[in-house]
Amino acid sequence: MIWKEVWMTNPSAYHVPVMLQECIEALAIQPDGVYVDVTFGGGGHSREILKHLGPNGRLIAFDQDPDAVKNAIDDPRFTLVHQNFKFIKNNLRLLGVKEVDGILGDLGVSSHQFDSADRGFSIRFDADLDMRMDQVADLDAKRVLNTYAEEDLHRLFGMYGEIQNARSLAKTVVTARLTAEIATVSGLKDVIKRLVPKGKEHKYHAQVFQALRIEVNQELEALQSFLEQTVSVLKPSGRLVIMSYHSLEDRLVKNFMQKGKFRGEVEKDFFGNEIKPFKVISRKAITASADELAINNRSRSAKLRVAERNLNSA
Repeated sequence: MIWKEVWMTNPSAYHVPVMLQECIEALAIQPDGVYVDVTFGGGGHSREILKHLGPNGRLIAFDQDPDAVKNAIDDPRFTLVHQNFKFIKNNLRLLGVKEVDGILGDLGVSSHQFDSADRGFSIRFDADLDMRMDQVADLDAKRVLNTYAEEDLHRLFGMYGEIQNARSLAKTVVTARLTAEIATVSGLKDVIKRLVPKGKEHKYHAQVFQALRIEVNQELEALQSFLEQTVSVLKPSGRLVIMSYHSLEDRLVKNFMQKGKFRGEVEKDFFGNEIKPFKVISRKAITASADELAINNRSRSAKLRVAERNLNSA
């Protein structure tokens, strides 16, 4: 299997792609097609896509993380755009590309980012509370924790972290920062330690960090903007292949693929016909095999969804 070959060749790689074989199959790659990998990272998915492209094929990748630029592939068919995928349409136009045959997105934080202690993504290391994917962005986790109003912290902990005692958590943070700035991973963990359920410390901390990361990087807003642009970027019958790692992202992807919108009912035309830009290929989310779960722990929460641009969609 493709993913196993990657793991066995270099188990300490920047990022071991999750469900690599399933992603490649879902794209239904045409050798002369134009494809986009909107989450380049370590380049695992991109390198595999290139293997399936002929000399006239083309691959355009996006990543806002400066570390990812170091992994750029030396191939005339490959172009790396150092931008967030929410700018996909404009950047493709600048490259002279109006439509593409397939788009792949792996929405998870890379293993490299989690393992880079100074980035502040992981609860395993003590570091400044950063969590920025784009290192030149103004907003970081420290600023969120020390400047957001209590009601805003309550909202993001409850909505993005799905934390049950989000209100108490927000109040605790706001009270603690009156005495001293919350600046480090260990400092945050110390501030909230009395709220953490016994025996569920890892899960609780992960939920808090997820909420902060989503807010810092405006991940859900960027995802919605990107998905909306795929309708005009994909050719009819072009494939949209998205892998998510938490329910908030997966819900947005599922709804958009099924309805062409993120909430509410499917829109209809004057004659009562449903207006759907996509045909869903994967009725249920595709999950990792037992073999991959045993080797790659990151695949545990991954959900892969596949849709095809309808021929008659505007």
